[in-house]
Amino acid sequence: MADNFNVRLDEVKYYTPDACCKEQSWIGDYNRTYQAFLADPDGFWDGIARELDWFQPWDRVKEWNYPYARWFLNGKLNITHNCLDRHAHSQRRNKVALMWRGEDEGDEQIYTYRQLHQAVCRFANGLKRLGVGKGDRVCIYMPVVPEQVIAMLACARIGAIHSVVFGGFGVNALNQRIRGIEAKVVITADVTYRRGKAIPLKNIVEEAVVSAPSVERIVILRRDTDKPVELHPEMEVDYYDLTEGVDRECPAEPMDAEDPLFILYTSGTTGSPKGIVHTCGGYTVGTYYTTKYVFDVKDSDVYWCTADPGWITGHSYGVYGPLLNGATCLIAEATPDYPDPGTWWNLIEEYGVTIFYTAPTAIRMFMRVGEEWPNRCNLSSLRVLGSVGEPLNPEAFEWYYRTIGKDRCPIVDTWWQTETGMHMLTTMIGEPMRPGFVGKPIPGVVADVVDMEGNSCPPGTGGLLVVKEPWPSMMRTVWNDDERYRKYWNTIPGCYTAADLAVKDKDGYIMVIGRSDDLIVVAGHNIGTAEVESALVSHEAVAEAAVIGKPDAMKGNVIKAFVILKDGRQPGDKLKNDLVYHVRMTLGPIAIPSEIEFVQSLPKTRSGKIMRRVLKAQELGMDPGDISTLEE
Repeated sequence: MADNFNVRLDEVKYYTPDACCKEQSWIGDYNRTYQAFLADPDGFWDGIARELDWFQPWDRVKEWNYPYARWFLNGKLNITHNCLDRHAHSQRRNKVALMWRGEDEGDEQIYTYRQLHQAVCRFANGLKRLGVGKGDRVCIYMPVVPEQVIAMLACARIGAIHSVVFGGFGVNALNQRIRGIEAKVVITADVTYRRGKAIPLKNIVEEAVVSAPSVERIVILRRDTDKPVELHPEMEVDYYDLTEGVDRECPAEPMDAEDPLFILYTSGTTGSPKGIVHTCGGYTVGTYYTTKYVFDVKDSDVYWCTADPGWITGHSYGVYGPLLNGATCLIAEATPDYPDPGTWWNLIEEYGVTIFYTAPTAIRMFMRVGEEWPNRCNLSSLRVLGSVGEPLNPEAFEWYYRTIGKDRCPIVDTWWQTETGMHMLTTMIGEPMRPGFVGKPIPGVVADVVDMEGNSCPPGTGGLLVVKEPWPSMMRTVWNDDERYRKYWNTIPGCYTAADLAVKDKDGYIMVIGRSDDLIVVAGHNIGTAEVESALVSHEAVAEAAVIGKPDAMKGNVIKAFVILKDGRQPGDKLKNDLVYHVRMTLGPIAIPSEIEFVQSLPKTRSGKIMRRVLKAQELGMDPGDISTLEE
C-alpha cells in the first residue's frame, strides 16, 4: 500500500496562488496562526467567540471529560440574533441577505436582512400559535425555497429543535426520522419542481405521519397557485395563513451554549440512520469562523453554496455560516444541467457570484459535457472556488481550476462531516494547493493519519484519519443513542475516528482516499449499505441482499446490489425494475441501485456477517485479502 501512495505523492505538483491571495485573506500566515492556536487553544477559540454577540458571557471556554465536551460554559446566545438582528439593526439592514432562483427564469425572490428578519419573526410567532416552544422538535421536509431557510431560522429563534429531511427521501425514510425525534410539527410544501415537473411532497408527508403519533400539525407551503391543494383543517395549516395577523417582532430566545440547536440524520452502518445533535454555542462559533476564514468572506461577496439544506453542507455553509457573516447568499432550486448544462454558469454571471461551493460530482458532470458551456458565460466575478462531499480527484481539480477559475481562483477543497459540523481540513487561501490533497488541519483543529494503535503514520503510508482534540462544533451525541456517539471515540484510544482512510505527504498535506466502513458516498452523499439492504429485503421477493459501492467517473460511486430471491421467485428484468422502484419509494431516488445481480449465495463469515469487501474485490478484479474467516 505504501509504495502505491508514494508513487502518487511524487507525481502530484503544487499550485502556488497569487501573492495577493495571502495578503487579502483573513487568516494571514497559516503556519503562524496554527502555532498560535497550539500554544493556547482555549485562547484561540475565546477570541473567535468574542466576534459574535452573546446575551451572557461564558465562564470557561471548554470542559473536556473524554469523550464529552462542553463549550462556552454558561454562555447564552441565539444563533438567529447573530444571523439577523446584528445585521438588520446596523448599516447592513438594507443589504441583500438571500436571493432565490427557481427553475423558471422569472421565478425569483430577494430578501434584505431587514426583510428576512421580519419574515423569520412572523413565522416564529406562527409556530408559537401552534404551541411550539423551546425544546420541541420540528421536522422540515421542503424544497430549496426561501421558506425552508425561514422555517429553520424561525425554529432556532424560539428554541425549537429543527430536523431538516432532504426532500428526495421517500415515505419510510421520512417516517423513520419523524418518529426518531418525536416531531411535534412537520413543515412541508405541496410540490417541488425538478426538470420542469412538479413532484408532490404533501402526499408523502401524509403517508409518513400515519404511524407518527407525536405529530400534531402539518404546515404546508402551497406553491401551485393554479391548483391549490386541499388542506385538512383538523391537522393541516397553510404556511402563510399561519402568519396572518401576527407581530413582525419576535425576541430571540436566550439559549444556553449547550442547548440543542438541531438534529440532522446521517446514514449509519447498522440499518438505522443516526440523529446527530449539534448545540447552539459551539456550532455558531465553528460555522461563523470557518465561513469567514476558509472562504475569506468579505462584505462585498456574493456567496453560492449549491448544497440542499437537507444535508449538513446546506446547514453550515448554505444557511448559518454565510448569514452569521452578513453575506449575500444565493440559493437555487435549479438542476445543474436543466434545461441545459449552462444553467449554473448563467446564474454565476447573472448574480455576480464571487464564492462558489459545490461537489466533485457536479464538477465531473460538467467535465463530461465539455468546456463549451462555461466558456459561453462571463465568470470573471469568481474569486474563490470550493469543493465538498467527497475527494476532489486531481483531474477534476485541474479542470475546475483552469476552466472555471481561469487559473486565478484558489480552490478550497474541504474535508469535514455531519458529525464535525464545520470544516476540519483544507488548504487555506494563500497556501500552495496540491491537486488530490484536501490540505492540512485548519487552525483550531488537531488531526492526523494514524494506525489502529493511534501512532502517527509516516508520510506516504495509509492509515485512518482522526481528530485528536475537541473542537467547538463537534456533535454532542447521537439522539437517543449515546452508545453510537461513544463508538466514534472508542475505535482508536484518545481519538475521534472519522472512518476515512487517508495518507499524508512530507509537508503535512492529507489525501482522503475513501471510507473504511460500510458507507457508500454517492454524489457526495453518505448512503448506508444496511439501509439499502433493508429496503431490498423488505420486498416480498427478496430473501437476502448485499450492496457495495462501485467507482463511477461522475458520481464517485454508484450502488450495486447482490440479491438472493425467495424460493419460487424467478429473476428477470421486470423484477429488477420492481426492486429499483421499491427502493425509490422506500428511501428515495438517491439510494436506488444502478445495478442488481441475482445470486445464489453471499460471502459470509462463520458468524454470519456479509463480507462486502469480498464482493467488491470480486467486482473490481482485486485481491480480496484475508478470507480466513469466510464460511466454507
